[in-house]
Amino acid sequence: MSRRSAGGGGHRHYRLVHRSTYTYPEPVASSYGRAMLLPRDGGGQRVHRAALTVSPGPAEQSAYVDPAGNRSEYFHVATEHTVLEVVARSLVTVSRRRADASALPQVPWERAVASLSGMRATGRGEQGEGPSSVMTIVESALPSELAAPDERVLEYALPSFRPGAPLVPVVADLAHRVHEDLARRPGPTAEAAGTGDVLESRSGTSQDLAHLTIAALRALGLSARYVSGYVDTTPPAELGSAPSPGPAPHDGPAGGGRPDGGLPDGGRPVGGAGAVHGWVAVWVPGGGWLHVDPGNDALVDERYVVLGWGRDAGEVAPLRGIAYSAVEGARVETAVELERLSDEDLHAEVSA
Repeated sequence: MSRRSAGGGGHRHYRLVHRSTYTYPEPVASSYGRAMLLPRDGGGQRVHRAALTVSPGPAEQSAYVDPAGNRSEYFHVATEHTVLEVVARSLVTVSRRRADASALPQVPWERAVASLSGMRATGRGEQGEGPSSVMTIVESALPSELAAPDERVLEYALPSFRPGAPLVPVVADLAHRVHEDLARRPGPTAEAAGTGDVLESRSGTSQDLAHLTIAALRALGLSARYVSGYVDTTPPAELGSAPSPGPAPHDGPAGGGRPDGGLPDGGRPVGGAGAVHGWVAVWVPGGGWLHVDPGNDALVDERYVVLGWGRDAGEVAPLRGIAYSAVEGARVETAVELERLSDEDLHAEVSA
């Protein structure tokens, strides 16, 4: 077992293994799948190595980077099988610093709405955003299947949107309320339920809490997107002193959450262990994308590994596909290992 210690210089190294095993009651003739299980490179992350293996070995396998920069792999298993295993292995260094909320532009939320409306009308950004950035910002303000606002969501959101309040504290307050008002439960996102239904039940997964926050922001005319990834839940006692927070890069995940960037439960992330986690990014004019984790009421920093982002979890599902069989039903087991490495351990892994 490699030693676990805090990486020097305000960064963290991770060995990541995501294993999904499908067991079918009858032999399957062939399987088609798309996996989004390889971390993004850039925005405070450096991917040293990342590979996807499929067993039985696929007849076809190809890689694809979508317009948002997310990495996917498509595969076709043509060998008859009763067990399909998909394993993603990655080595990643995360240097993303926790954002200093006070240093971000103090734009009133109404001004952010007006800026977005101007983009939609003219196709141009006030801060010199290029066409692809404008398209992403405008698209992220549109309702999506899993994060569509309704009257209940709008009513819930309104108390956070005080007239003239700067956008960053508004987002922090909204995320804090979602964290406090809804009980966390394990499992996949409630795809059959709307955000209003999740709000009514007062419980949800990390994905559901993120969808509710996104829908609330969109209900007031803001641009918000869903981010998929992992969060390090290793107890602080096992890690020693954590790197001190600092300002985030302008074009990477900037952070978000409580005004102090804190975490509940003594500073340990409480969600995302052993599974894919979900959080929110909201566009701040002049400040880029501000990342906030309602599930942990936290700023996003070097504890988080980003897989991909889209309008909701459906666009960045870790694994989806079709199996051809005479009977329906499969047992699915997923295991995620996110192991912290020292600088020396990383060097040994990369040099191997």
